[in-house]
Amino acid sequence: MAANSPRSDALTDGYGRRISYLRLSVTDRCDLRCRYCMAEDMSFLPKSAVLSIEEMGDLATRFVARGVRRIRLTGGEPLVRRGIDTLAMRLGALIGDGLDELTLTTNAMRLSDHASMLAAAGVRRINVSLDTLDPQAFRHITRVGDLSVALRGIEAARGAGLAVKINMVALAGLNEDQLLPMLGWCAANGCDLTLIETMPLGEVADDRSDHYIPLHQFVAPLRAERAISPIVKRTGGPARYFEVEDSPVTLGLITPLSDNFCASCNRIRLTVEGRIYMCLGQDDHVDLRAALREGDDVDGLIDAALAGKPLAHDFVITRESQPAVARHMSATGG
Repeated sequence: MAANSPRSDALTDGYGRRISYLRLSVTDRCDLRCRYCMAEDMSFLPKSAVLSIEEMGDLATRFVARGVRRIRLTGGEPLVRRGIDTLAMRLGALIGDGLDELTLTTNAMRLSDHASMLAAAGVRRINVSLDTLDPQAFRHITRVGDLSVALRGIEAARGAGLAVKINMVALAGLNEDQLLPMLGWCAANGCDLTLIETMPLGEVADDRSDHYIPLHQFVAPLRAERAISPIVKRTGGPARYFEVEDSPVTLGLITPLSDNFCASCNRIRLTVEGRIYMCLGQDDHVDLRAALREGDDVDGLIDAALAGKPLAHDFVITRESQPAVARHMSATGG
């Protein structure tokens, strides 16, 4: 077999974990500047440093051939990437032919213009990052965002037949009074809700220790009012799911700091530069872009990445701690 010919053997890391979920970052750019995620003044990659839409499709197809069953398109904000429709259509065509599901995470600022395209491509559910329903707080957290635009995008997505799950980052002092309103809004608008602890990735202006709050504290006001019971549900990601008394909303909890979930990690991340990062919280990576363009052994590099995948990350947030890695979440893919 030629060095650059695709293989079909399954992806397994050095700890025996089967890799079946690819998070594919299509851009490091974003039209928001969320305080916990990005610096206010960001430097983005030049066009020459990023994979083309065709190259992304080629690599994703290779991963599907080796057993990836779910692909999530991420960023930055994936809907700012020119050609996202072409990529979504190409990957959507793999559903039923090795791929079980194509999904997307978005801030919804451009969702009104793309919802019908995503549905036509075969996307059936999306995650929308939305940390508050208060317009002023939304503007503060995102620095530049208009809440009404995001809400119109969510409405358009649901109108196109997409299931919407809201991703809400728990932020002490910024939105810890917003959980109950958000849960009520999700119930009224047919959305599920997942809460996420903030993670120490990249330098930002705010001190993350000022805003980190473990989810068991964040959900305390809800637990004081209603019972929350675990349910058996898996969507391929790290969330644990719960049903909420007297609510149709499925509640997910993602706890990278307070309750590490790495033992069951089934994910691999491919950045817009063509790099595989073996762990979100570490800098070790392999570069597939050069191998792809030069016809070298891409699958051999993928195997090397999996062999080096660590058992767990080592996230810590304190006033004295530095970010786990220098790169921002937008550079890796959320």
